[in-house]
Amino acid sequence: MSATGTVLVLCGPEYEDLEVWYPKLRLEEAGYAAPLAGMGEASCRGKHGYPATMDLQVRDVKASSLAGIVAPGGWAPDKLRRDADVLRLVREVHEAGGLIATICHGPWILISAGIVRGRKLTSTVGIRDDVTNAGATWVDAPVVVDGNIVSSRVPKDLPPFGAAIVEWLGRRGRPA
Repeated sequence: MSATGTVLVLCGPEYEDLEVWYPKLRLEEAGYAAPLAGMGEASCRGKHGYPATMDLQVRDVKASSLAGIVAPGGWAPDKLRRDADVLRLVREVHEAGGLIATICHGPWILISAGIVRGRKLTSTVGIRDDVTNAGATWVDAPVVVDGNIVSSRVPKDLPPFGAAIVEWLGRRGRPA
Protein backbone atom coordinates (compact mmCIF):
# COMPACT_ATOMS: atom_id res chain seq x y z
CA MET A 1 0.00 0.00 0.00
CA SER A 2 1.38 3.40 -0.89
CA ALA A 3 1.41 6.55 1.17
CA THR A 4 -0.85 8.31 -1.32
CA GLY A 5 -3.46 5.58 -1.42
CA THR A 6 -4.11 4.25 2.08
CA VAL A 7 -6.53 5.74 4.59
CA LEU A 8 -6.73 3.75 7.81
CA VAL A 9 -10.18 3.33 9.37
CA LEU A 10 -9.96 2.95 13.14
CA CYS A 11 -12.30 0.31 14.50
CA GLY A 12 -13.11 -1.12 17.90
CA PRO A 13 -15.89 -2.79 19.86
CA GLU A 14 -19.25 -1.03 19.60
CA TYR A 15 -18.23 1.17 16.68
CA GLU A 16 -21.05 3.05 14.95
CA ASP A 17 -21.74 0.69 12.05
CA LEU A 18 -22.51 3.26 9.35
CA GLU A 19 -19.66 5.56 10.39
CA VAL A 20 -17.12 2.80 9.72
CA TRP A 21 -18.59 1.20 6.63
CA TYR A 22 -19.78 4.27 4.70
CA PRO A 23 -16.37 6.02 4.67
CA LYS A 24 -14.55 2.73 4.04
CA LEU A 25 -16.69 1.90 1.02
CA ARG A 26 -16.66 5.50 -0.24
CA LEU A 27 -12.86 5.56 -0.08
CA GLU A 28 -12.55 2.20 -1.83
CA GLU A 29 -14.99 3.38 -4.51
CA ALA A 30 -12.68 6.36 -5.10
CA GLY A 31 -9.65 4.08 -5.48
CA TYR A 32 -8.11 4.27 -2.03
CA ALA A 33 -7.21 1.36 0.22
CA ALA A 34 -9.20 1.66 3.47
CA PRO A 35 -8.16 -1.12 5.85
CA LEU A 36 -9.80 -1.51 9.24
CA ALA A 37 -7.37 -1.32 12.14
CA GLY A 38 -7.96 -2.33 15.74
CA MET A 39 -6.14 -2.49 19.05
CA GLY A 40 -5.37 -6.20 19.06
CA GLU A 41 -8.74 -7.84 18.50
CA ALA A 42 -9.18 -9.94 15.35
CA SER A 43 -12.77 -8.80 14.97
CA CYS A 44 -15.52 -6.90 16.74
CA ARG A 45 -19.17 -5.97 16.39
CA GLY A 46 -20.69 -2.57 15.88
CA LYS A 47 -23.36 -1.00 18.08
CA HIS A 48 -25.99 -2.44 15.75
CA GLY A 49 -24.34 -5.85 15.51
CA TYR A 50 -22.52 -5.65 12.18
CA PRO A 51 -19.26 -7.62 12.33
CA ALA A 52 -15.88 -6.18 11.36
CA THR A 53 -12.70 -8.17 10.79
CA MET A 54 -9.52 -6.20 11.33
CA ASP A 55 -7.14 -5.96 8.39
CA LEU A 56 -4.35 -4.54 10.55
CA GLN A 57 -3.46 -3.71 14.12
CA VAL A 58 -2.71 -0.07 14.88
CA ARG A 59 0.52 -0.99 16.68
CA ASP A 60 1.91 -2.36 13.39
CA VAL A 61 1.10 0.69 11.23
CA LYS A 62 3.61 3.40 10.35
CA ALA A 63 2.31 6.92 9.77
CA SER A 64 4.51 7.22 6.68
CA SER A 65 2.42 4.50 5.00
CA LEU A 66 -0.80 6.51 5.29
CA ALA A 67 -2.55 9.33 3.45
CA GLY A 68 -4.88 9.65 6.41
CA ILE A 69 -6.99 8.21 9.20
CA VAL A 70 -10.74 8.00 9.73
CA ALA A 71 -11.85 8.10 13.37
CA PRO A 72 -15.52 7.06 13.39
CA GLY A 73 -17.95 7.25 16.27
CA GLY A 74 -19.99 4.91 18.38
CA TRP A 75 -18.65 3.80 21.73
CA ALA A 76 -15.36 2.57 20.23
CA PRO A 77 -13.64 5.99 20.43
CA ASP A 78 -13.85 5.85 24.22
CA LYS A 79 -11.69 2.71 24.10
CA LEU A 80 -9.50 3.76 21.16
CA ARG A 81 -8.50 7.04 22.85
CA ARG A 82 -6.96 5.07 25.73
CA ASP A 83 -4.57 3.20 23.44
CA ALA A 84 -1.08 4.74 23.24
CA ASP A 85 -0.48 3.37 19.73
CA VAL A 86 -3.72 4.91 18.43
CA LEU A 87 -2.80 8.30 19.88
CA ARG A 88 0.77 8.09 18.55
CA LEU A 89 -0.42 7.24 15.05
CA VAL A 90 -3.06 10.00 14.99
CA ARG A 91 -0.47 12.57 16.15
CA GLU A 92 2.12 11.41 13.61
CA VAL A 93 -0.30 11.45 10.67
CA HIS A 94 -1.56 14.87 11.76
CA GLU A 95 1.97 16.27 12.12
CA ALA A 96 2.83 14.96 8.64
CA GLY A 97 -0.17 16.85 7.23
CA GLY A 98 -2.19 13.74 6.46
CA LEU A 99 -5.96 13.62 6.54
CA ILE A 100 -7.62 13.26 9.93
CA ALA A 101 -11.33 12.60 9.33
CA THR A 102 -13.71 12.17 12.23
CA ILE A 103 -17.42 11.93 12.92
CA CYS A 104 -19.79 11.75 15.90
CA HIS A 105 -17.82 10.66 19.02
CA GLY A 106 -14.61 10.21 16.98
CA PRO A 107 -13.22 13.61 18.06
CA TRP A 108 -12.61 12.06 21.49
CA ILE A 109 -9.60 10.36 19.86
CA LEU A 110 -8.33 13.66 18.44
CA ILE A 111 -8.83 15.36 21.82
CA SER A 112 -6.81 12.67 23.61
CA ALA A 113 -4.13 12.91 20.90
CA GLY A 114 -3.89 16.64 21.67
CA ILE A 115 -4.49 17.90 18.14
CA VAL A 116 -7.68 20.01 18.37
CA ARG A 117 -6.60 23.17 20.23
CA GLY A 118 -7.17 26.21 18.04
CA ARG A 119 -9.02 24.22 15.35
CA LYS A 120 -12.63 24.31 14.13
CA LEU A 121 -14.57 21.07 14.08
CA THR A 122 -17.93 19.49 14.62
CA SER A 123 -19.16 16.36 16.34
CA THR A 124 -22.28 14.96 17.87
CA VAL A 125 -23.75 17.60 20.15
CA GLY A 126 -23.20 15.14 23.02
CA ILE A 127 -19.46 15.88 23.07
CA ARG A 128 -19.62 19.57 22.11
CA ASP A 129 -18.41 20.51 25.61
CA ASP A 130 -15.49 18.07 25.34
CA VAL A 131 -14.48 19.64 22.02
CA THR A 132 -14.66 23.21 23.34
CA ASN A 133 -12.98 22.30 26.64
CA ALA A 134 -10.08 20.88 24.60
CA GLY A 135 -9.60 24.30 23.00
CA ALA A 136 -11.38 23.85 19.68
CA THR A 137 -14.21 25.89 18.23
CA TRP A 138 -17.30 23.69 17.81
CA VAL A 139 -19.39 24.43 14.69
CA ASP A 140 -22.91 23.08 14.11
CA ALA A 141 -22.60 22.06 10.45
CA PRO A 142 -22.85 18.79 8.51
CA VAL A 143 -19.14 18.91 7.67
CA VAL A 144 -16.30 21.19 8.77
CA VAL A 145 -12.91 21.26 7.05
CA ASP A 146 -10.08 22.98 8.92
CA GLY A 147 -6.74 22.30 7.29
CA ASN A 148 -6.20 18.54 7.41
CA ILE A 149 -9.08 17.85 9.83
CA VAL A 150 -12.44 16.93 8.28
CA SER A 151 -15.25 16.46 10.78
CA SER A 152 -18.96 15.64 10.75
CA ARG A 153 -21.75 15.33 13.29
CA VAL A 154 -23.84 12.17 12.93
CA PRO A 155 -24.75 9.38 10.44
CA LYS A 156 -27.20 11.57 8.48
CA ASP A 157 -24.16 13.73 7.57
CA LEU A 158 -22.26 10.81 6.00
CA PRO A 159 -22.88 11.84 2.36
CA PRO A 160 -21.23 15.29 2.72
CA PHE A 161 -18.58 13.77 5.03
CA GLY A 162 -17.64 11.12 2.46
CA ALA A 163 -17.55 13.73 -0.31
CA ALA A 164 -15.34 16.06 1.76
CA ILE A 165 -12.89 13.25 2.56
CA VAL A 166 -12.52 12.24 -1.09
CA GLU A 167 -12.29 15.89 -2.20
CA TRP A 168 -9.58 16.62 0.40
CA LEU A 169 -7.56 13.58 -0.66
CA GLY A 170 -8.04 14.46 -4.33
CA ARG A 171 -6.40 17.83 -3.76
CA ARG A 172 -3.39 15.95 -2.32
CA GLY A 173 -2.94 13.67 -5.33
CA ARG A 174 -4.51 10.57 -6.82
CA PRO A 175 -4.17 7.16 -5.19
CA ALA A 176 -1.34 4.93 -6.40
